[in-house]
Amino acid sequence: MVYDSPMNVRFQVVKITVIACLSTCMHVYADTPQTNTAVATTQNDEITNLLENKGLFKQIGGQIAQSTQHLVHVGQSVTQSVGERTSELVSTAIGFLGVPYRFGGNTAESGFDCSGFVRSVFKDAVGFVLPRSSVEQANATLRIDKDELKAGDLVFFNTMKRAFSHVGVYLGEGKFIHSPRAGGQVRVEDMRVPYWNVRFDGARRVQTAALQTSQKPE
Repeated sequence: MVYDSPMNVRFQVVKITVIACLSTCMHVYADTPQTNTAVATTQNDEITNLLENKGLFKQIGGQIAQSTQHLVHVGQSVTQSVGERTSELVSTAIGFLGVPYRFGGNTAESGFDCSGFVRSVFKDAVGFVLPRSSVEQANATLRIDKDELKAGDLVFFNTMKRAFSHVGVYLGEGKFIHSPRAGGQVRVEDMRVPYWNVRFDGARRVQTAALQTSQKPE
């Protein structure tokens, strides 16, 4: 078997480039459409033959296949990762069921207010620290439409005649979990019932990039 020297390989690469340029130029300046087609076909055949002779088609095909497999693997990893985070968020939120409401509360031991509950869920589940108040949480997260809601997203309500005065974590199928009010406990409710439906104030999502770079606290 005869191997090309590096110099010869570089010459062939230059040759391919020149042929491609000539093909383009001839295509632009040829007198008739028939001439364009004939020239383009001839030059394409030369390039194809050269690539086949050097085994470059096989090499390029292998690289494309490897790249495709890599992209599929990355896509599966991201999907699995997002699913795991969603599961963590939901399971952590459910784990706080029954914790009593406390204005300004940040922990399960002391009790939660609405934003303190959401903040603790994200911190404990995915190690991501949201701002403290519900208004700040709304401003720091990505706005989404109501029909885009997925488990783990935030839902906001106007319960005190001001925007984003209440917040909870969406669970799916119209349900959300929250710390409701003084005398209440963390519980699951249906946001489609009239009380919550008319007070719905928007949906937000904690950006994926932020979650991907966050880590659980040790």
